[in-house]
Amino acid sequence: MTGRLAFVESPVQLLNVLEWAYADALGRPRPLAVVPPQPARGQAPGEASRDGGTHGTGTHGTETHGTETPEGAPDGEAPAPRAPSLAHAGLHVVVLAPTDPMSRGQLRRMAQLARDEGVTVTWQDARQGKGAVVRTLGELAGPLRAADRVIVGDPFSRYVQLLLTLYGPRRVTVVDDGTATMEYAAQLARGERLVRWHRRGNLGPRELALAPVTSLARRKLAPSRHRTIEIFTSLPVEPPPGTTVTVNDFAWTRAAFGPPRLTRGADLVGTSLVETGVVDPDEYLRAVTVLARAHGATRYFAHRREAADKLHRVAAETGLEVVRPELPLELTARRGPVGRTIVSFPSTVVHTLPLALAGTGVKVAVCEIAPEWIRETASPRARGFLANVVGSATRTERLEFG
Repeated sequence: MTGRLAFVESPVQLLNVLEWAYADALGRPRPLAVVPPQPARGQAPGEASRDGGTHGTGTHGTETHGTETPEGAPDGEAPAPRAPSLAHAGLHVVVLAPTDPMSRGQLRRMAQLARDEGVTVTWQDARQGKGAVVRTLGELAGPLRAADRVIVGDPFSRYVQLLLTLYGPRRVTVVDDGTATMEYAAQLARGERLVRWHRRGNLGPRELALAPVTSLARRKLAPSRHRTIEIFTSLPVEPPPGTTVTVNDFAWTRAAFGPPRLTRGADLVGTSLVETGVVDPDEYLRAVTVLARAHGATRYFAHRREAADKLHRVAAETGLEVVRPELPLELTARRGPVGRTIVSFPSTVVHTLPLALAGTGVKVAVCEIAPEWIRETASPRARGFLANVVGSATRTERLEFG
């Protein structure tokens, strides 16, 4: 198969492109299912790694607190099949590299994982240097016109929207870029312009200048007589008219990594809701402190967009060990070690981690955002959107904050 071109701008997008290629190689879609953990890549069933676990050392080689216990697969469940090599998928991934160092570092490591799977990966510094945008558009116009299917990780990306104005592919697949997939599907169904959920309604000068591009791109990201739209997602998405929703159950992640060793304590998952202007920073720090004490947490997995000064406060005021994962959290947790309980605020991981960690015994819990934490300047849609993220997370435990 040829002519499959993917544009990614974040580590999670690249992970989900690999999941899509894996699912396609297996000839799916298939329903959500609990699949037992599998041996790590290159490891025989039942073989332990050098440190007594099953794969890797977790994030940055950090040590975990408490006693670690290996988890086995439930009795009577068959192993998940390994797909054919992704080298035969005809997939070309183009990384439209962001500028922040954390995202670039994670993307470099994810790009190497993709290459290890036989996938062609091209790195484009599309945002650095004078003339980068024009140069990138010129280099990608040919491959885009030749592509039979285009896979995008962020339909709200102005860069992706600009690229899609060059050529309208016959087949488009949208993979998850966080909870934005839920908003994309809802806006597509309502016929609205594509706007990120945390942004306020008024258009600024930049948005007004790009409005024609956004309008055209929305048509290129919508189904028509000449275009099919697939949404490949682990989130609860109602298919907009004319689209196909395919389930992402993280089969590649489970087949390639783990099962993880479990610690006796809990891990907290950070969020960038402060950085996006939704949550008050002082309220957030207070919530992290309360949750850490209530659940015996020892580590705080930072979101790649969290600011350094906020993370310094988290470490100083809570005593938590702040860990900046080298890979998306789904892979980090699957490789382990990881806590028996993972506590998160509303984010994509409350949907993805239960799938990636299926069969391991890890419990994922979500803490709702209290109304008083939300800043007055936040988008009016923020509260309802966050509540929907929590309410639709059926595989997690709901926590009451107090």
